[in-house]
Amino acid sequence: MTGPRRAARWRALGTDVDVIVEGGDLELATNAVERVLLDVDRTYSRFRPDSELSGLNNRTKATSVSPLLAWAIEAALRGARATDGLVDPTVGRAMRAIGFDDDFAVIGHRNSGPILHLEPVPGWQAIDYRAVNRTVRLRPGVELDFGSTGKALAADLAVAAALAALGAGAGVLVSLGGDVATAGRAPEGGWRILAADSSATAPETEGEVIALSDGAIATSSTTVRRWSRGETTVHHIIDPRTGASAESPWRTASVVAATCVDANIAATAAILLGDGAPEWLTARGLPGRLVAVDGRIERVAGWPSPEFAGSPA
Repeated sequence: MTGPRRAARWRALGTDVDVIVEGGDLELATNAVERVLLDVDRTYSRFRPDSELSGLNNRTKATSVSPLLAWAIEAALRGARATDGLVDPTVGRAMRAIGFDDDFAVIGHRNSGPILHLEPVPGWQAIDYRAVNRTVRLRPGVELDFGSTGKALAADLAVAAALAALGAGAGVLVSLGGDVATAGRAPEGGWRILAADSSATAPETEGEVIALSDGAIATSSTTVRRWSRGETTVHHIIDPRTGASAESPWRTASVVAATCVDANIAATAAILLGDGAPEWLTARGLPGRLVAVDGRIERVAGWPSPEFAGSPA
């Protein structure tokens, strides 16, 4: 149906998918997004034993990979280089060690035993990737996980596919669990986005709302995707220096950038950088909103002036 603004929501990749169309055909857009997400799931889901990534993680010889997996690897390596290894894709084994070996809907209710062993991750230099022929060789024992870039890359690819399906003059927003990418014509006043700790927060909830005319926004948080291992509470953001869930003065970091991948890399890095996050974001001109463990909010590098209301997007 074509109209001024239409929206759809469903579940995919273990998270909520939201598609909002401005002046275009919602069905065309959602079909395009669904195709991208199916390709992503088959290609680099860590929880599917038949995914291309699972096959790669079980090999140590040089392996040719598909264009989509190559893009995912390139995005992850770019994130590692940009953050001096703080955002590192070789956290696969560390994720399994803390119990993140299935969809969160499963592990969030699992009564797991204590963590037996943690160690620093191998590091992104353990990935021998050759872009010229799309081949990858992993050092023995290395397992890739694209938790800091994969969902954001899917959002970027999905919004581009949706706009291509809609054609010139339309606008589209795609949110994958709070990783938000936009393309095309924004609505008057911009896309209104609620800043929240959790992507599960209802859109109509009252709170801080910003207007985004283009680009993307991503949020990393230690308050969601938390579970217990024995007497220890863990979460999904791994500090590659220890192999354990990150300890940070920030419980949430939201960053605006040109692409969702760039925003998510920076948001994850901000959690891991701790007290150094405001200076790091400011030096790179990346607007950020940091929420401290005690609830204090710090806005840096030109974070958009907030409104305090509901009705985002």
